[in-house]
Amino acid sequence: QWICCPTCVHLGKVIGYKPVVIVHGLFDSSGEFVELLRFINQSHPGTNVSVFDLFDRSSSLQPLWKQVEGFKAAIYPIMQNAADGVNFICYSQGGLICRGILSTLPDHNVHSFISLSSPQAGQYGDTNYLKYLFPQFMKFNLFHFCYTSVGQRISICNFWKDPHHMDMYVNSSDYLALLNSERTNPNSTVWKKNFLRIKKLVLIGGPDDGVITPWQSSQFGFYDDNETVVELKDQDLYLRDVFGLKTLNARGDLFLCSMAGVEHINWHSNYTVFNACIEKWLV
Repeated sequence: QWICCPTCVHLGKVIGYKPVVIVHGLFDSSGEFVELLRFINQSHPGTNVSVFDLFDRSSSLQPLWKQVEGFKAAIYPIMQNAADGVNFICYSQGGLICRGILSTLPDHNVHSFISLSSPQAGQYGDTNYLKYLFPQFMKFNLFHFCYTSVGQRISICNFWKDPHHMDMYVNSSDYLALLNSERTNPNSTVWKKNFLRIKKLVLIGGPDDGVITPWQSSQFGFYDDNETVVELKDQDLYLRDVFGLKTLNARGDLFLCSMAGVEHINWHSNYTVFNACIEKWLV
């Protein structure tokens, strides 16, 4: 039974399972998640699931900090009413929004943060999204636009990470470079403490995604300046435990789930993905 309200869609009642909050990606809305809602209802009957109709479609291009504040305001009451905590499933761009929420909310009670094919380490690739948004640019020259004050008003530029222009990225990125403390961030210690309130971090992605580039960004891998992928555990942000990935791993609370044969738009409607990578964490 779907009950519509101005900002979200709820499914079911809270009976034994933690509420689930789903945050959508670029150009999405709540309607894309019907299958995921069905999977959750079948495996965890009675779970309260919220998919927010905020920053839908073209509004998803708004700056990520603005979206963080909007989603935070909508999600916080759900957290306050969930004594045992909530679970996050955050898809694509939504995974970065959720990181912003988790880093800046000192009293959040998120148990499992499930990052579903999200460019957590950044994005650098010639994709259909890029051609649609910036038809006059390609990956090698988009930095000319993204690393400006105007460019940083568009969400995709907030996590555009050109490995050949890292100085410009660090100095210009108002979002990802701050979250990763690649840019000096006076709040980094507090943000790390906040982020580490999560009990589990699940990073889901795969080589046939076709959008997240490199696909390993969904698991915090990224290109070096030769466009060779450096995996998570060799990344500086992991080795220095900048915001808690190494701590999570040491705690036994960092999980990577990789799956071939899944295109980007299908992650949330693929039952094999749900069964292998998501279901067990919704407790």
